[in-house]
Amino acid sequence: MPEHENTFLQYFDLVNLSDLSDSRVCDLGCGIGRWSFFIKDKCRELVLLDFSEAIFVARNNLRDTDNAIFFMGDIKRMPFRNDFADFLFCLGVLHHLPTNALDEVRNLKIFAQDILIYLYYALDNRPLHFRILLGIVSMMRMPLSKARNPLFRNIFTWLAAAGIYMPLILLGKILKPVGLAKYIPLYEAYNGKSFKGICQDVYDRFFTRIEQRFSKTQINTLFDTFTGVTVSPQMPYWHFICKR
Repeated sequence: MPEHENTFLQYFDLVNLSDLSDSRVCDLGCGIGRWSFFIKDKCRELVLLDFSEAIFVARNNLRDTDNAIFFMGDIKRMPFRNDFADFLFCLGVLHHLPTNALDEVRNLKIFAQDILIYLYYALDNRPLHFRILLGIVSMMRMPLSKARNPLFRNIFTWLAAAGIYMPLILLGKILKPVGLAKYIPLYEAYNGKSFKGICQDVYDRFFTRIEQRFSKTQINTLFDTFTGVTVSPQMPYWHFICKR
């Protein structure tokens, strides 16, 4: 869990963590609790919800956390009253749902005053060759996501991380002194990230059937529901805070 701290700080760059000391915080789609691990000591109460059995892994990972409560449930049918949380975050979850992720963000308005969201970006701030590469990956993902053999998935994940991600990261490092690293796909997102973390992202990228992506302009349409929408200019793109 500690190896995710740098990524946690990237996601929460828009949040004044000291303001959460007397707050009930909700980690929506918590997975194994990797982000709650870093926020558990910064809030009064922590509510974690996930639809999968990962919630039991989260409970084990946070077993010494006295202020945490765990729920196994559906994001679209949450067992919570309106305004149950002061701050809610949902990172990397809504873009995998079959319904429009921005509409799901709008639906969360009733549950908390402030909401932190991360949705896959449409590479709208990247050059053309990034989007071409994404198109190739998307074509590969559709048949690969149907593969159910765990051994195949693990072998493919390792090979993709070692044979594609790591060489591009190395190329970015070589070109950084001459200012060209930003043109290398994957470099900025994964430079300095552990191989284990890269493998986790590769697995998510290729073995998830549904993947929605949004431009910054599309995210700003949330102003039709929220009084404030702040999109971070920093990676990971795009993460943003909605204020009711």
